[in-house]
Amino acid sequence: MKTIDRKGFLRTLGLAGVTAVAAPLLVHCGNDDDITTETGSSGNSSGSNSGTGSSATGCSVTNSETEGPFPTKSPSSLVQTNIVSDRTGVPFTIAITVQNVNAACANLQGAIVDIWHCDREGNYSEYGGSGMQSANYTSVHFLRGRQTTDANGKVNFTSVFPGWYSGRATHIHVHIYNASGQSLLVTQIAFPEGNDSAVVQVAASTGYKGMSGYTYNANDNVFSDGTSNEMSVITGSVSGGFALTHTIKVSA
Repeated sequence: MKTIDRKGFLRTLGLAGVTAVAAPLLVHCGNDDDITTETGSSGNSSGSNSGTGSSATGCSVTNSETEGPFPTKSPSSLVQTNIVSDRTGVPFTIAITVQNVNAACANLQGAIVDIWHCDREGNYSEYGGSGMQSANYTSVHFLRGRQTTDANGKVNFTSVFPGWYSGRATHIHVHIYNASGQSLLVTQIAFPEGNDSAVVQVAASTGYKGMSGYTYNANDNVFSDGTSNEMSVITGSVSGGFALTHTIKVSA
């Protein structure tokens, strides 16, 4: 019989209990979900298109996920499209479309979208100096931002390509609210993998950590149950920068 993993456990608690339960269970900044030490490989992708998106998964709500131990502490103070701050890395743009499953997946205007991700070394801002993350970034707010969807249900951010850390595949955290501030969904965005993927190309770039010890999506406890509606499309190059596009479906 399969025992329930921590992701499933967190879901049963609801959003309000996620951070309180997750934080004391963790021993490193990257460990915002159960840790696996096994690594694997994924299918290849070719050309500048580094993966396929979630457009063919039907009109159903995108998977909910833990927000991890490092959610933005005061997201309303970080209304900005450029979230780079002082971080360096491969240029990266993020375009997210939000759709409402209660309106036949029409684009949802006026939704509030928070995103956050780690820097090229695998560290998060607003936290640190502890067993969960040794690097102390408690007083800075890089790679975090909030935007409101336009008439096409879209938000855009300018960032740098995320790094990775032990136990997790490359990912972006997302929290979506309605216009009144009611939480609609906490989820994560997965990145395509393969020999020619952006993840592999960026990992070999200056300042990034390479792929030794990387946890692939198939072995990541957040994504190991499938990424069909959490997988992004990434295009571009290291020299010119990469662009991520993704659609998230909520019940609004």
